Formats: sequence, C-alpha cells, structure tokens
Amino acid sequence: MDMEMSTIKNPIKNRKINIGLVGCGRISKNHIGSFEKHSADLNLQAVCDINNQALDEAVKSTGARGYNHLSEMLGKEASLDVVCLTTPSGVHAAQAIEVAKSGRHIICEKPMATRWEDGLNMVKAADDAGVLLYVVKQNRRNSTLQLLKNAVDQNRFGKIYMVNINVFWTRPQDYYDAAPWRGTWEFDGGAFMNQASHYVDLLHWLIGPMEKVFSFTATLARKIEAEDSGVVALKWKNGAMGTMNVTMLTYPRNLEGSITIIGEKGTVRIGGVAVNEITNWEFSDSRPEDEKVKSANYETTSVYGFGHPLYYENVVKSLRGEEPPAVDGHQGLQSLELLTAIYRSARNGVAVNLPLEI
Repeated sequence: MDMEMSTIKNPIKNRKINIGLVGCGRISKNHIGSFEKHSADLNLQAVCDINNQALDEAVKSTGARGYNHLSEMLGKEASLDVVCLTTPSGVHAAQAIEVAKSGRHIICEKPMATRWEDGLNMVKAADDAGVLLYVVKQNRRNSTLQLLKNAVDQNRFGKIYMVNINVFWTRPQDYYDAAPWRGTWEFDGGAFMNQASHYVDLLHWLIGPMEKVFSFTATLARKIEAEDSGVVALKWKNGAMGTMNVTMLTYPRNLEGSITIIGEKGTVRIGGVAVNEITNWEFSDSRPEDEKVKSANYETTSVYGFGHPLYYENVVKSLRGEEPPAVDGHQGLQSLELLTAIYRSARNGVAVNLPLEI
C-alpha cells in the first residue's frame, strides 16, 4: 500500500474556498461551526440531505442552498471546490467516488468506509482524478494528544512496552433506533467502527505499524446487527504489546476514553471521558513542554472534543498549497485496515496479521 502524502495540484488562491456539505445530521454541526470559525477562508455554499427536515434546518441556520441529491448539487453548483461528507459511513465510498469524478476535493468523516475494498477504491478514485481526499481525524488535534505525540516522536519513552486503550461509553437503544442505518453492518458498523474509530486511529498514529491482532466482539444488550462491545489483543512490529477494550453499555453515562503508554523511560496516561485529562506524565528526563501538561487538560461535554476547527486549519492551508494534508486517504486507510483486521479476527476466531493483502 502506497502511503505517500498527497499534495494539491492547483492551489486555491486569493478567494474563499467554496464548500458543499452532504449529510445534515448529528456531526454536521461540528463542521458547520468550523466553517463559521474559518469564514475568512471558507464559504458554505450548498447543503444536501435526503431528510427534508434536517435539510430545512441546515438551510435556515446557514443560508446555504439546499439539495436532496448529491448529483443535483454537483451539477448545479459549478463553483464548488470541495465536498464534505458527513453521511452514514456505508455510503461514503460511492459518494466520494462521485465527487472525485466531478473534479472536486473530498472531506470525509470517520470512518472513511465500512469495507476495506471501498476505502481502497476511494483512494484510487481521488488519485486518478487528481483531487485531495481528506479523512477527518480531529482528535489528533486535541492538546493532550499533541503533547503525547510529540513525546513519542522525541523517543522520550525509549522502548515502548505496553499500550492500553479503553472506550467505556454508553449508547442507549433509542440512539440506535433514531436512524435505521445505525448499528448496521452495511452503513455503520459497531462500537469499534463507529464510536471508537478515533481511538483505533491512535494505535498506528502514535505507536507505529501493527504486526497482528486477535479480537472478540459481541452484541450483548443492544438490538443491532453489529457489536456493542469488544476486546482486542495487539502486537506492534516494534515489539510493544497492548489491549483495546470497548463498550457502549456503560451505566449510566459515558465513563472513560483513555490511553496508557508504558515505556522504558516513561509512563503516561490520558483519561477523562474523551482523552481530555492527562492523569499521569512521568519521564526520566525533564523538558520545557512538561509545564504544558496541566494547561493541556480541558473540560468537555462532547466525546468529539474540540479538534474540528483545528483540523480545518490544515484543510485550508493544504487547499491553498501551503502544506500537505494532515490525514489524506492513504493515511485514512491505516485505521480502516486495523478495523478490518479486528472484525476479521472476531469473525474467524484467529489472529490476523498485518498488513492485509490487497
């Protein structure tokens, strides 16, 4: 798999970047808020949803033109530069490929697809069309994880021995019942694919390439097709071992989204509801950035964190040709590959080696 970073061929200079938003549901508000914060650079020109109520609300709140169908929006909005997909995950691939063929850049919410082959086809379509495919990984921009990433990159841990991730949240039955696509294999996936996908992303982004995974998943309480809980044993190519534990059944509310890294020269734990509190930060050496640990902690009422506006800083700069995308389609495949391996292991009851065969 080629993980070479994409760059824009025709930078957008000296004007606002015109965006179309497809999908006006729950997560779309984070994107609309980000567009507003970057209003000097971004212009939300059109919104699209098959749900008339959601569409009407988006049109009213943004002033953008509304469409029920992506193809209609692409045809009538000739000046669109980029299309943001905040639709159910299972339709990302078909929509991204249609957008790429129209010559527009793509911003795709997580996970980029529910099937490994779909992700590969999305990347190929973007590469063939010469457009950028962004995959939204806004949690990487959170202040706590930025400090942790810098510590790993500076080799402050020395040899990393053990990594643990816990995602102990709750999604009641009425959450899944609110939309027929939620919890389905085709359009959504389960706790790993949907709710915990940003945490799966941390496994490769922070620690490096994986060697193998062995997982168990189960649907213990919710009336859905996919899993509401699961556990994974992990082994990295660098020798580190770890586990990931995920459930959407925590009583009575979201409890924890955490990562712990234990290394030769350091131990760090970032906890809170959504990796928003550094609860342990110890290294054999001291550095100036250690003073930032307390100020990096933040209160959050949302498991999404506050990374979307920061994520769009990179989107703007890369579309203007000033820097490469932070997470392009090739990098997005790394998370999808891990998710695919986790599900294959649980389905077949065997350890799955990485990388997957293409």
